[in-house]
Amino acid sequence: MSDRSPRSSKSPYLLIAPTWLVLGLFFLLPLLIMLVISFGQRGTYGGLKPIDDLWQHVLSGQFLANYRQTFDPLYMQIYWRSLWMAVVTTVLCLLISYPVAYYIAVVAPARRKNLLLALVVIPFWTSFLIRTYAWMLVLRTEGLVNTLLPGTGLIDAPLNLLYNEMAVMIGLVYGELPFMILPLYASLEKLDLTLLEASGDLGAHHMSTFWRVTVPLTMPGIVAGIVLVFIPSIGQFVVSDLLGGAKSMLAGNLIQNQFAIARNKPFGSAVAFELTAVVLVLLLAYAWYTKRKGQEAML
Repeated sequence: MSDRSPRSSKSPYLLIAPTWLVLGLFFLLPLLIMLVISFGQRGTYGGLKPIDDLWQHVLSGQFLANYRQTFDPLYMQIYWRSLWMAVVTTVLCLLISYPVAYYIAVVAPARRKNLLLALVVIPFWTSFLIRTYAWMLVLRTEGLVNTLLPGTGLIDAPLNLLYNEMAVMIGLVYGELPFMILPLYASLEKLDLTLLEASGDLGAHHMSTFWRVTVPLTMPGIVAGIVLVFIPSIGQFVVSDLLGGAKSMLAGNLIQNQFAIARNKPFGSAVAFELTAVVLVLLLAYAWYTKRKGQEAML
């Protein structure tokens, strides 16, 4: 006879019930509401237009009108801009963060690691909006950069550093750097340095050791950093709104404008749901990758 009582067998489900409740109320339910709204029609003065014949609305394919509208060439340009800027942001964050994380985890003395990690985390102590406004003060025509450069003789006139895609890229990279550094540091800290020494003893030079030993062993941190940086970057709207102006609209700005300015909730919901679907696919791919890596480690 089994010693496990029905109550003990249900205890794990009772423990995770609050988590599922919170996820259901604050994630799944809003997602479901957004999906339903995306099939509707915009009212004359905003809001939702009542549908007289729901069955005819479905049979005619009119319920997909908002999703068809998202493939308009005008909006496709915005999606493409959001995609390539998110990819470039992720690549730049990886190139900048890996040496920083490597230094903190491997090279830096133990007494300095906590201080260096604190310097990485300090930006989180300040509102992201305030930090973005600070970049506006740095990059504007009368800002810090254009005040210091003329004194060096490098430029004769102020540079146009604000309200363009370069300013947006600077803001995105600055904002997402900690999300790349921390996962990389977590992987590099677990790195077995004796493997690097063994690679050198077998005749491999430093670059060969880096590409064939260090990078594969820290790949979980690299993948986690890519996911943590790419997903917020592709849905960002604060940085592009403040630093990019109207010419650097991203998918996040499009969604914001549909809800706040155009008052077209069905179309805004359709774009938001498509963006959410892309994010969920990336998260599922990351979950599949980590599960496969876990199975390989067990073997």
